[in-house]
Amino acid sequence: MSASYVLTVSCPDQIGIVSQVSTFLADHQCMISEANHHADEELGMFFMRNEISSLNMTEELFKLKFSEIAERFDMQWKLSSGTQKKRVIIMVSKQDHCLYDLLYRWKSGEMDYEIPCVISNHTDLKGLVEWHGIPYVHIPVTPDNKTQAFSEVVKWVEHYEADTIVLARYMQIIPPDLCRKYPGQIINIHHSFLPSFIGAKPYHQAFERGVKLIGATCHYVTEDLDAGPIIEQEVRRVSHSESADEMVVLGKDVEKNALARGLKFHLEDRVLLSGNKTIVFA
Repeated sequence: MSASYVLTVSCPDQIGIVSQVSTFLADHQCMISEANHHADEELGMFFMRNEISSLNMTEELFKLKFSEIAERFDMQWKLSSGTQKKRVIIMVSKQDHCLYDLLYRWKSGEMDYEIPCVISNHTDLKGLVEWHGIPYVHIPVTPDNKTQAFSEVVKWVEHYEADTIVLARYMQIIPPDLCRKYPGQIINIHHSFLPSFIGAKPYHQAFERGVKLIGATCHYVTEDLDAGPIIEQEVRRVSHSESADEMVVLGKDVEKNALARGLKFHLEDRVLLSGNKTIVFA
């Protein structure tokens, strides 16, 4: 069979990993179209990503055969189909710039994924989303109903069998139990160059400090607020001539670009987790 697959591997670093994996793929007539690997000497870990243009066997048979090598090297590994679109649920509040950008990239085919629904705690963007033919799920969140509200979010995620949740300026803190339920599956865009200026109004904080660079951070969501593994960052140079409000406007471009790239890397299985860090084979 001819298809596109991605094989990702994380394991303790040792001699022979690349040789064994490459030999296995060659012996089974699997065509490698892209290969990346990285050894972390400090952690003693090895990371690999192989893009396979022709698997030459069923996924089930590949997994059965490759599991022998995986067990020998104590690998954490995954084989993903490049032809099966990932299902991405977008969560948003009132700010629309990141949502507009993701919808455009989806509509134009620039990024190949499905959006089964958009979830929001407000109704402001309902018309925009439904104009694109996408279901809009309104789940209000108040201090008194957070547990119930996020239980409803989980129901929709499971209903649509979503692979990824994107917080496109969703202005609510994700509960710890939800973070534990979907590790490495919830992506956030933070309107700051983390770890600087966390919390509210980061551009105003940056303005008060007279920074020369503003930035945005795309990262995985964990129980530790704004401290999850960083996938992508972008910066833009500013000067004393920009006001705090002008920085906010400039920052929106930075945010949507960082989020789009980070999501793209994630969907293409280019991001491997290493503790609270990421290995990104961009």
